[in-house]
Amino acid sequence: MTDTSYDYDLFVLGAGSGGVRAARIAAGHGARVAVAEEHRVGGTCVIRGCVPKKLLVYGAHFAEDLDDAAMFGWDIPSRRFDWPVLRDNVMAEVGRLEGLYGETLANHQVTVLKTRAVVTGPQSLRIADGRTVTAGKILLSPGARPALPDIPGVEHAITSNDVFELEEMPKRVVIAGGGYIANEFAGVFHQLGAHVTIVNRSDTILRGYDEQIVDRLVKTSLAKGIDFRFNAGFDSLEKREDGSILCKMKGCDDIEADQVLFAIGRIPNTEGLGLEELGVELTERGAVKVDEQYRSTVPSIFAVGDVTDRIQLTPVAIREGHAFADTQFGDKPCTVDYDNIPSAVFSHPPIGSVGLTESQAKNKLGVIRTYTSDFRPMKYVLAGRNERALYKIVVDEGSDKVVGVHLIGPDAPEILQGAAVAVKAGLTKADFDATFALHPTMAEELVLMR
Repeated sequence: MTDTSYDYDLFVLGAGSGGVRAARIAAGHGARVAVAEEHRVGGTCVIRGCVPKKLLVYGAHFAEDLDDAAMFGWDIPSRRFDWPVLRDNVMAEVGRLEGLYGETLANHQVTVLKTRAVVTGPQSLRIADGRTVTAGKILLSPGARPALPDIPGVEHAITSNDVFELEEMPKRVVIAGGGYIANEFAGVFHQLGAHVTIVNRSDTILRGYDEQIVDRLVKTSLAKGIDFRFNAGFDSLEKREDGSILCKMKGCDDIEADQVLFAIGRIPNTEGLGLEELGVELTERGAVKVDEQYRSTVPSIFAVGDVTDRIQLTPVAIREGHAFADTQFGDKPCTVDYDNIPSAVFSHPPIGSVGLTESQAKNKLGVIRTYTSDFRPMKYVLAGRNERALYKIVVDEGSDKVVGVHLIGPDAPEILQGAAVAVKAGLTKADFDATFALHPTMAEELVLMR
């Protein structure tokens, strides 16, 4: 297994979800493994992405829950939100998780180097302190970073990385972007008391999600008080003496804000790693090109996760890292099946989606059937909240297989996970119909559509 002519059998650049999984599994197969991480162990998801963001989402939900509580008999006379308490508690949990990730690597005898490393050869790297190390294989998993536009005054804006360190909750927030990050933070800021304006360069948000579901999110967001500026962009940002920011716009009127957040995409972290000099082929966006075995154009250098810019989701990076380690060090060749990957948008209300949208199914399959359930959740009825959930099932007419499930409403991502198993397994609409409803739940709507 090991080749003592190298310092390590595997050297991993980046201790995010994909890199940590690959390191742990490879070490479990007997490989000598080292990981270099110049920031914090855990990567985007644990440190500045899905985990702390979801905790903010939980915190934001209490705003509506406290409103609804009165109709359930609860008298809550005082409602005061303290941003530093939520922020600091979230960061404390992030610190705890970072420690657990470090313990996992240590328990598997993985060497963790908390520093930057640069690739200097097909099987060699230079550590920031000047040392050179060698490895039989190198795995690139440095992740990606938020993109920023090239406009005057962009230094006055923040990205998703910075939200968790805000000193105070802004009263007016402008968010650039139409993807899941933009819509998730729009919901968080709005629920925590800020006036939110989403600016999108096109007239479509959440590309790739079912249009009917997206339309429901837009209408619900507007009803809640979130503003949208479609087909608009930024000319510049000007910081005023009072600390506010004037957004000079194109395609709409100028906007005044206390904070501007750019959520316009993420760029693979390949700059300055020495890859192109070695012949590692990159895409126009700087992503590492890899084959089905995650091998780059340099045979000893591999890449998984966001740095490949294929599907930037944590579970995908984890699955890729595991498959890489099993294939290269466990004598268990395997590849990842990218069909029917479930995804969620933790907006207000949240979205869960798996499989083909209605338009995708029509283009791919031709004749399809769709079933929808548009209903007011029981909790909202008693609370007097006029907000509706929408569930949608897409079925292939020829085979009766359920090829897509799309939900928007309370706990949609939690409910969607079970439906994702059914879609992945190729179950039919008849299988859904034959399943008894779990009553009274929102999830029962999935088996009651006729």
